[in-house]
Amino acid sequence: MARAATPLRRKPMRQEIDPSGILNALPDPVLVIGDRHEIRYVNLEAQEFFDCGAAALIGQPLTDLLPADSPVFFLIEQALAGGASMSEYGVTLDTPRIGVHLVTVRVAPLGEPADCVVMSLHEKSITRKIDNQLTHRNAARSVTAMAAMLAHEVKNPLSGIRGAAQLLEQNASEPDRELTRLICDESDRIVALVDRMEVFSDKRPPERTAVNIHSVLEHVRKVAQSGFARTVRFTERYDPSLPDVYGNRDQLIQVFLNLIKNAAEAVPEQSGEIILSTAYQQGVRLAVPGTDSRVHLPLLISVQDNGNGIPEDLRSHLFDPFVTTKRNGTGLGLALVAKLIGDHGGVIDFETLPRRTVFKVSLPMYADFEQSLEQL
Repeated sequence: MARAATPLRRKPMRQEIDPSGILNALPDPVLVIGDRHEIRYVNLEAQEFFDCGAAALIGQPLTDLLPADSPVFFLIEQALAGGASMSEYGVTLDTPRIGVHLVTVRVAPLGEPADCVVMSLHEKSITRKIDNQLTHRNAARSVTAMAAMLAHEVKNPLSGIRGAAQLLEQNASEPDRELTRLICDESDRIVALVDRMEVFSDKRPPERTAVNIHSVLEHVRKVAQSGFARTVRFTERYDPSLPDVYGNRDQLIQVFLNLIKNAAEAVPEQSGEIILSTAYQQGVRLAVPGTDSRVHLPLLISVQDNGNGIPEDLRSHLFDPFVTTKRNGTGLGLALVAKLIGDHGGVIDFETLPRRTVFKVSLPMYADFEQSLEQL
């Protein structure tokens, strides 16, 4: 007797995903703008950002929402003309309707239709980090006055205290000598700390020229591998066509030496890895607060490690002076890095997860500086 054939089970049909549902799920405002600056689409976050519904926004000129001289319109025109994405950090949007917002604006051609661009405003993520870095930069500079004061008001008395302890040691008993040596050692430690802080009191702009960033990274890697990072595996992912940085070579060595030293101290002892990478990021600019000028930051240098990551409670204060995760750390290394990168007109940011922490440094290139001189 023949067995009845088992009916084939049909796989359930996958429900098609609505693209508008994806856009509405994003936490950032997203708009589609036409070549006449009219709004053609807004997601839910954009409606909330501009405090207006989609029915009222769609078809409305963007100039009704933002001032006509906003850098947003320049980015839109550049994206339409060049067919490439554009980004600008630290853009201030200030209108009676929405108030004051500091955002990163990203504009990219839509493709179809060809006369439209997609614009996203990132207030909750990247820009807030960039704003924090500007704050951290100021925090690092705020150490200047304290460093100058300490150099004068603390180092001189410490010298007298140390000298007095040495005189007492000559006629002291052995138990008392331990105390006088402790006074001397602690005095030396405080002087060393003040010496490290004195670098913040240097207000002179760095002497800058064309610097090959790969030469800097190779020098720092060799220093690290011959000392504090002997057991760490280094991986290099360099863009060989990267143009020169407009910077100070010695200060850039100090920056990346600090970053790589922190990474080497964070990685596991047995399988520690540091990845050094460089890349060219097109269309990235930083608005200079209080001015109409923009700094182009096309050069991206990253230092990645496979350590445990940065604790949540330290992330928002990581570049502040005296903040550290190290038992005997002073908390001045990253504050100094923030100051030096700020003096170069650049930006430092970081992303952290378990087994993956990346510090990203964006810097100007030398060719832009040469071009600005030719226009003078």
